[in-house]
Amino acid sequence: MHHAFALIDCNNFYVSCERVFNPKLLGRPVVVLSNNDGCIISRSDEAKALGIKMGAPLFQAREAVAAGGVAVFSSNYALYGDMSARVMETLHEFTPEVEVYSIDEAFLDLSGCREADLSELGRRIRAQVYQWTGIPVSVGIAETKTLAKVAARVAKSSCKARGVVNLVASPHLEQALERVAIQDVWGIGPNYARLLRTHGVTNALELRAVDDRWMRRRTSVTGQRIVLELRGTSCLPLELCPPSQRSLTVSRSFGRPVETLAEVREAVACYTTRAAEKLRRRQLAANVLVVFLMTNRFRDAPQYAASTVVRLPAATAYTPELIGHALAGVEQIYRAGYEFKKAGVTLIELVPEAPVQSAMFDRLDRERAQRLMQTVDEINRRMGSQTLRFAATGLKQTWQTRLEHRSPRFTTCWEELLRPQKPPAKT
Repeated sequence: MHHAFALIDCNNFYVSCERVFNPKLLGRPVVVLSNNDGCIISRSDEAKALGIKMGAPLFQAREAVAAGGVAVFSSNYALYGDMSARVMETLHEFTPEVEVYSIDEAFLDLSGCREADLSELGRRIRAQVYQWTGIPVSVGIAETKTLAKVAARVAKSSCKARGVVNLVASPHLEQALERVAIQDVWGIGPNYARLLRTHGVTNALELRAVDDRWMRRRTSVTGQRIVLELRGTSCLPLELCPPSQRSLTVSRSFGRPVETLAEVREAVACYTTRAAEKLRRRQLAANVLVVFLMTNRFRDAPQYAASTVVRLPAATAYTPELIGHALAGVEQIYRAGYEFKKAGVTLIELVPEAPVQSAMFDRLDRERAQRLMQTVDEINRRMGSQTLRFAATGLKQTWQTRLEHRSPRFTTCWEELLRPQKPPAKT
């Protein structure tokens, strides 16, 4: 049986999520900003046509945004994460073998499908994802995951492809490889791309012809696998069980400079709460907590950055316990007289939550704590994030990251559900 992989790639994903709930944005240039409304991290095709660059700070693109009538949105990660889950759930309707590669990409194993049916299956996947979620996707099908990446890139850029490219036993394979620049080949980073260009390798087709021994000597076995994958030899199976996560970080830039200890404590408590929620969702517990704090190194002002490491008495995902240790860490590293830009919490030495053993003198009732957190998580899941929250996180949270252009969290917050518009009054 031949191998066949499909890569499903959501087009301009963050922009597409905004358009699902606001059809007036269709055909209009749209950009989505990073945390604190800083840089552009997603662009519609219309915004790309205006010359707006990916990663550019918004202030540098102000003129193009104003002249082009560009709609600007703050990041709405609650919405994007939920829409991603809906896309991935739809893909499981076609095969149980789905590797969620990122928030907007997934690999499917289609090896059981006949070659003649692969293109039609790709079109069905694309149509059903759009019908069920409103998200447009590109589908690339090939005999290896690396070639599927190539196919998806061509599907996204070619008008003739109509969103689906099948390179299995295709006479157009070499033409597709020639269209992909060396820096755009999956797995080829900037350093490898520079090295290969100095040796005359500028696209995927030329990379496929590189000598095996030379490639392995210059780029290790990883580079050789990429070459083999481009030749149609599958070296990268689907990762249906992703490796266990080793660390987890929650950090944010403040919406304004923060100076007081009280505000830093609130922010760190808030970030710790979020980190603990993520731990429990992944059924993990942390042995070590790191708190860090820093000023803005781009400002002409006194600079300070510090962190502290706390080894926990026992591995835990219990929010009150983590908050207590995090705030003790803040007390150690905080210094008055500085304008802080960012704070965060990193949890490391993560282990599965179930088999955690309490220390002999650990007074915390772990089972009761776990039941309490399950109840809090369930209420917040049903009623909206932060329906129940800890007093240490504060009430006003005036330090919060700027979200001046954020759309409603249509699918995860009761107060922000989409409501029908009232028809205009008759005159």
